[in-house]
Amino acid sequence: MWPWKKTKQPYVKEILLKGFPFSLKEDLSAVLDIIPMDHHVQHRLGQVVSMEQLIIPDKQTVQLDDEILAIPCRVYFNEPEPYKESKLTERQQTILNCIYLRHHNGLVRQKRLQMLAGKQEYFIIPYSIHLLGDYVVEILEEMQLHLSAGNLDHFAQFARDNEKYFIVLESRMTSYWSAYYRWKSYRLKDYVGRHNIDRIKKRLREKNHSDNRKN
Repeated sequence: MWPWKKTKQPYVKEILLKGFPFSLKEDLSAVLDIIPMDHHVQHRLGQVVSMEQLIIPDKQTVQLDDEILAIPCRVYFNEPEPYKESKLTERQQTILNCIYLRHHNGLVRQKRLQMLAGKQEYFIIPYSIHLLGDYVVEILEEMQLHLSAGNLDHFAQFARDNEKYFIVLESRMTSYWSAYYRWKSYRLKDYVGRHNIDRIKKRLREKNHSDNRKN
């Protein structure tokens, strides 16, 4: 049994509404309408678990442009039925994929990250950048594709606006490398998670240098 009170559906939606810019409220509402809010979660190997809590209330507060967003730590609801998901607009599908980047199942996170390939909306970054500190190496490898020329500036800007949070992600990446992947990537500098962080830090230095020259 989880040590917190049973979550009501409106409360789940209220938390998710705080995780996106206000300008997306109408699209987000359409997305939330198709997310299963029952308390039965399908785990791997076909195991069905009755959950009292579909979302962990601990949230990461971040700055996105001029807004403060609260990104949920983990979500536990199942994925929507495919036919309902197919009826969403492209932007709404992007929002949906962002939400499921916080899913407890690493396979779901990886699949949803793949579905966001090529997308460059800035509101994606608070969700995708969190995966820099993920413990699933396949997700870290997928993140390399998202650190493209088109998105790298977004990641660097977000890291600059949320410096302490970015430091936490870097520290988390290092901890997971030490715990799970040191045997494979003996040197941290050879680890894919280190490469991802360093690409953003390099672009951030370039942006700071450019801004200083302008001033």
